[in-house]
Amino acid sequence: MPSYAWNALTAAVAIAIGLAVKLIITRILKYYEKKADYQNYSFFRSFIVHLGVPFTYFIPLFLLNIALPLMRMNKLWYDPLNRIVDILLVLSFANILINCVKVAEDYVYHVYDLNKADNLKERKVRTQLTFIRKLFVAIIIFVTIAIILLSFESMRKIGTGLLTGVGIGGIIIGFAAQTSLGNLLAGFQIAFTQPIRIDDVLIAENEWGRVEDITLTYVVMRLWDQRRLILPINYFITKPFQNWTRISADLIGTVFIYMDYSIPLDPIREEFVRLLGLTKLWDKKVQVVQVTDAKEHTIEVRFLVSSGNSSDAFDLRCYIRENIITFIQKNYPESLPRLRAEFSGLPSQQPPPEISDFKQP
Repeated sequence: MPSYAWNALTAAVAIAIGLAVKLIITRILKYYEKKADYQNYSFFRSFIVHLGVPFTYFIPLFLLNIALPLMRMNKLWYDPLNRIVDILLVLSFANILINCVKVAEDYVYHVYDLNKADNLKERKVRTQLTFIRKLFVAIIIFVTIAIILLSFESMRKIGTGLLTGVGIGGIIIGFAAQTSLGNLLAGFQIAFTQPIRIDDVLIAENEWGRVEDITLTYVVMRLWDQRRLILPINYFITKPFQNWTRISADLIGTVFIYMDYSIPLDPIREEFVRLLGLTKLWDKKVQVVQVTDAKEHTIEVRFLVSSGNSSDAFDLRCYIRENIITFIQKNYPESLPRLRAEFSGLPSQQPPPEISDFKQP
């Protein structure tokens, strides 16, 4: 059999087997997508979703790589073709490794679910997992690029030359990458000391929001109005900020209302207790009414309430403020803040003089 015919037959068989396997996997994917319950976790579903497509490219390339040595091909054509297949195979395998990390991430996310009231442990694990996953992906990409470049003889020579000048080169690279290395080290520190976690409630740069994502170089905060605040990761190492959920999500909310001195406090306390009993926002831990200040014209009454999380605390404060004001308006309108004035020592009013009282010239 002529060489070209043998080569074509070998390549055709390898590609045909690979495409057949790809077709089978694709059919399984489409069938499972119709049957899958995306509301519930399934390891098989995660495996198919993340690794199905990468394997459909890897298997044909793998079979073609096995078939190449069996071909009767001139070295002038064989070497470039073999190099191309090797590079594509390395890229495909790297894609499989990255998606294996995603499968593992799905499993951990299933075990440590954030959809619970007290999710401190879950947020801790997810924060570490997010950083570790992105670090693994970066390492896989770096190693893949290195393997591809080192497969070229010219790049290996450049690498050897760089090793001889590693002292000076290391100093130059160190200065050039100072910021990037600082962010990377800050990321390690945040991942394992955890001043912030995924889904933490923070106040940074005078903005209230939740930690939505932590990358190797920056942190994404989702603000209350759905804006996103992007901060460099070393911000949380070098600058002060508030973390409302560092230990637990419980919060105590404060409401100040100013009233006239004539207000009776017992009815206010009774109404406050009644209002708390009507709402699920209160976690039944703290309920306090105190007069915390006496100003020139009003008294300052402070209401303390507790909630299971920051969102409920905000809503509960608004609920108490609105209903207490309504209660005062309906029952004690005279005790709303007002100014008093007392006038004394005014001259008595005299009737206007008559015309006859004036002397005529």
